[in-house]
Amino acid sequence: MKSKASIKGHPIHPILVSFPIAFFTGTFISDLIFYFAGNPFFGQMAKYLEAGGVISALLAAIPGLIDYFSRIPPDSSAMKRATRHGLLNISMLLIFTMALLMRRNNDISFFVILFFEGLGVIILSVSGWLGGTLVHRNQIGIDHRYAGATKWSEEVVEIATGNTVELNGLDKLKVNQMKLIHVNNKRIVIARTESELVAFEDRCTHRGGSLADGVMICGTVQCPWHGSQFNVKTGSVNVGPAREKIQVYQITSENQKHYLKL
Repeated sequence: MKSKASIKGHPIHPILVSFPIAFFTGTFISDLIFYFAGNPFFGQMAKYLEAGGVISALLAAIPGLIDYFSRIPPDSSAMKRATRHGLLNISMLLIFTMALLMRRNNDISFFVILFFEGLGVIILSVSGWLGGTLVHRNQIGIDHRYAGATKWSEEVVEIATGNTVELNGLDKLKVNQMKLIHVNNKRIVIARTESELVAFEDRCTHRGGSLADGVMICGTVQCPWHGSQFNVKTGSVNVGPAREKIQVYQITSENQKHYLKL
């Protein structure tokens, strides 16, 4: 068995995205002024802003891809929203890159460049709205851990054969604290209640929110997205909007070691 531990941190993606938003919006506004006022200063400034927007968008895409593949729960409403967000960003970047290249061709009407930049700003606005929804509704990138929950704890576990996994480091788990493990392409939460260790799937059956990122107290875990509550021992739904129970797993102990049965 091999394991790799990691700690959830604050992403820099929300900081970097402000640069292409500012640059591309400034590009369109500067070119509008240049088109109607004829001041070449604004046309030159728009060119530099557009180049800066392309570069900063490529830089912002790096942590964005990391967030997409590592932080967003799979098979969730957030994943679908993030996919649309990413496709819109790619389209927007291609449009502004094309507009930047068009500036070198004197045979292309400046109105065409202005049209594409306006279209890019519209796509940027829609993508920005989706990004804001990811942050505030799906709480992607927000560290809202409750008092006493400690830092986010996550571990990747690889097993070659069998359906039993040895669990390490559980002595550090305090009552009502949770730990997310990845094993055999499954996301499983290990938690300590007032009486025992429990294990359950890290997916709310409502919209796929991460339960490990929620709150657990008195044997009940609450999803951080819409407030659904589940019994961590039986998996049954205590409070909706979720209707389906979550899957639970058995933890056994032997010689002061703990084992998870998949």
